[in-house]
Amino acid sequence: MEMQLVFSDAQYWGDFLPLTFTRPVVELRIGILTFQERWKKLLEIEDIAFLTEDYLQEKFKKPESKESLLIVPNFLPTESVLEQIKKIKQGEALIYQNEVIAAKLNMRDFSLSQITKMTDVEGELLFVKSPSDIFTYNQQFLDYDFEILTRNRKSQELSETNNFLGDKKDLFIEEGAEIEFATLNCKTGRIYVGKNAEIMEGTMIRGSLALCEGSKINMGAKVYGATTIGPYSKVGGEVNNIVIFGYSNKGHEGFVGNSVIGEWCNLGADTNSSNLKNNYANVKLWNYRLSKFVDTGLQFCGLIMGDHSKSAINTQFNTGTVVGVAANIFKTGFPPNLVKSFSWGGMNGDESYRLDKVLEVMEKVMQRRKVDLTDVDKSIISHIYDIK
Repeated sequence: MEMQLVFSDAQYWGDFLPLTFTRPVVELRIGILTFQERWKKLLEIEDIAFLTEDYLQEKFKKPESKESLLIVPNFLPTESVLEQIKKIKQGEALIYQNEVIAAKLNMRDFSLSQITKMTDVEGELLFVKSPSDIFTYNQQFLDYDFEILTRNRKSQELSETNNFLGDKKDLFIEEGAEIEFATLNCKTGRIYVGKNAEIMEGTMIRGSLALCEGSKINMGAKVYGATTIGPYSKVGGEVNNIVIFGYSNKGHEGFVGNSVIGEWCNLGADTNSSNLKNNYANVKLWNYRLSKFVDTGLQFCGLIMGDHSKSAINTQFNTGTVVGVAANIFKTGFPPNLVKSFSWGGMNGDESYRLDKVLEVMEKVMQRRKVDLTDVDKSIISHIYDIK
């Protein structure tokens, strides 16, 4: 019987809101892959399950009652830690900074009391603990993923119409990708171009960049690393050190930097996000778990946007703005630094977007990408609506 791989949110789910309103922590994208994709590839286990919030468990299945490898997934595994995880025996756990990060247990009577032996992890680990960590550590994860995805594989050739700077070993182009009359600079970092992705004419890219499957960079765009454009997304204008999870569009002029954008978002033409305060002070971000703004320790921090949110043309976001799920932002002036989920307008005191209209728009948007809005998806959105 194949070992079951169980991903636990542990204590981290609340600190990643609003990005985790619609997913467990393991489904967050950083680098080229999501945490789940990375762990499945590293451990070569296909049977997966999740320990997450109750309302998400219908979509992200609960563990079966059998022997399992439990992982707290939101860190970058070193070679030595990966070996420790692979060699772990029943009843044993790996500990990092007094917290369990991996254990082999039977999920029938799941309890940490099953652990009979604890071993400290060797060396330092890079842990991702907040939304701003996603863009902050994107470079390290992108380099890691580039290695595991391209090892012993041959890249497609780069067309001679393009300008290229750097070493070709730092560029990998998957099958079906199209790149013509663009400038790619790998001196600043690696560039990974996914299957059937497209980089249009006049685009200028300074790595690191992950352009994932089926995504497009529009004509004349300026892309600075470390940037990840998740699957089936579109990017134009100017971006710097952003992570887009997937199925989202920032297709037109406007600047977004040091930001994380969820799935199914759309930023209208000339949407701009400030990533630096005029007084150069540290940026604070709203923390849903603590119900207050928390100092990120960062001078550069832009926009954190939950799934299914939209901004109208010419929207201007202040430094360190957090937007919840399915907000619709279209009023004049700067929205507040916290735009609540299902806001209709984007300003404090605005009415809520009607749930039936939210679901109607979601269905239309997803149908364009041939993705079904399931009853389970609707149930998740309804739950978030009820607790907003």
